Amino acid sequence: MNYNKDTSNKILDAATIEFEERGYSGARMQSIADRAGINKALLHYYYKSKDALFQLIIQKAINLFIPNLTKSFNESTDFFAGLEEFVAAYIDFLIKHPRIPGFITHEINNNPERVLKLFKASGLNLEPLKQKIKEAVHSGLIIDIAPGQLIINVISLSAFPFVAAPIITGILLNNDKAAYQQLMEARKKEVSQFIIKAIKK
Repeated sequence: MNYNKDTSNKILDAATIEFEERGYSGARMQSIADRAGINKALLHYYYKSKDALFQLIIQKAINLFIPNLTKSFNESTDFFAGLEEFVAAYIDFLIKHPRIPGFITHEINNNPERVLKLFKASGLNLEPLKQKIKEAVHSGLIIDIAPGQLIINVISLSAFPFVAAPIITGILLNNDKAAYQQLMEARKKEVSQFIIKAIKK
């Protein structure tokens, strides 16, 4: 049997949805096969086990998330411009991959050791970002804030609306999905400006 890239991609797309919706424990290989429009035997030909498929999916999610996470902030010479670029890039990523925050959050709750191991293996290094924050504090550019607190604030304000998308859409926006998309686009400026006002001296 020949390996077909289109079939492989269909399986990965189907598995991503299955894991995002049901988590690792609730996901079923038969359901993944059904979503991909193939039989279970063909699924096992491409991916031997649910665990192997899950490892690949969550690694793919992390790899999509990590590379540009701190790039704009680290490369910018202006602290506030870097913050604005960071938030915009992060929310742009979440708009393109809205299920990833919920998927990763679900797995953090169910198997934090697995997720931590994968994040460490991704090569994520927050030290340059933390150092920039310390320098901004030391120079009097921003208030005295711990780097970890600022990073958590940025990530939380950016990611939470995607984790809580059904509630936000259903309660705040009367199930208007177009309005939700507009709200998320607007958050690129809202989040950065809110944080800058809170920390700028």
